Amino acid sequence: MSQLSRRGLMTGTVGAGLAAGATGALAAPDRVIARTLTRIAFGSCARSDKPQPIWDAVLAAEPNLFIFLGDNVYLDTRDSEVMRRKYAELAAQPGFRRLRESVPILATWDDHDYGENDAGAVYPMKEESRRQFLDFFGEPADSPRWTRDGIYTSLVFGPVGCRVQILLPDLRWNRTRLVPLELGGQDYDAWVEARAEAGQSTPGPYMRNPELTATQLGETQWRWLEEQLAAPAEVRLLASSLQVVADFAGWEGWINFAHDHQRLIAAIRDRRANGLVCLSGDTHYGEVSRLDVNTPYPLWDITSSGLTETWPVTPPNALRVGEVYREPNFGLLTLGWDGEAPTLLAQICGVDGAVHLEQPIRIADLTV
Repeated sequence: MSQLSRRGLMTGTVGAGLAAGATGALAAPDRVIARTLTRIAFGSCARSDKPQPIWDAVLAAEPNLFIFLGDNVYLDTRDSEVMRRKYAELAAQPGFRRLRESVPILATWDDHDYGENDAGAVYPMKEESRRQFLDFFGEPADSPRWTRDGIYTSLVFGPVGCRVQILLPDLRWNRTRLVPLELGGQDYDAWVEARAEAGQSTPGPYMRNPELTATQLGETQWRWLEEQLAAPAEVRLLASSLQVVADFAGWEGWINFAHDHQRLIAAIRDRRANGLVCLSGDTHYGEVSRLDVNTPYPLWDITSSGLTETWPVTPPNALRVGEVYREPNFGLLTLGWDGEAPTLLAQICGVDGAVHLEQPIRIADLTV
């Protein structure tokens, strides 16, 4: 990879010096990059004020690309100066600095780098959050991410036969309200504490939003995503900040918005979007989920979280394949292009680089 191309890719969506995709049509990706991808690393949930030793293992895996899935920093503020300080802390992390110098980076955000825990459309600082996010990840001045109703974007890597479409939706900018779990007026934290003392499990603080108009994406982004799914590609990666497939609605996830969840499945079918695999973060544990009921083909979701953060318990998920991994981790996809059909090996790796979860996926099986 040339120095110019590395510089254009390594800090966010693709910058100067790379061929842009066609403009005008909704189905055109924001960028088209000729380079073939064979190893893609991804992860989420990294506190800038904690040590981040995991970058050594990420670099040792020699990825062609790293995808940040959100909570890349924990801003949790309405103060722009605090935002700048948190991004400066991440930039100063030795491992991240080495990654930035040698590996192209793409990124979307989740609630904590959007600005506040579980924040949605009404968060008042989202324009400032966008400015700092896109500045930090080196977004070109002419990128549509600066002016859309959110930071969603799409890219296509590789020539015909090896094309990887990467879709980065924004699940914050337009997201309608979350619906709190009905507790009869009890405080959630006190309720959790009482159940824990009694040895009882506790669901998360939310339930499904019953309104059919409730959405994470908003209508403009939905139309964009549906058109993008019609674009030609051999492999598609939906890089979602929240879990797409997991069926437990207690915490944030696509399942909390029934219309969005069903609309995505319908869009994959209607647009004949073959080869789609979901990547997700947020949970503070790694797992693999698979949905194969009323879907055009098995829908896989590879969850990697967190780069520094962990979660002490395992929430229910009837669609989980295998176990969960509750230590700092990153995800790794290995793409094989040499056979009659492309293959994909999804792995969840620990700080030492060891593989703790592994799922081979036949792309030929992901056909409408």
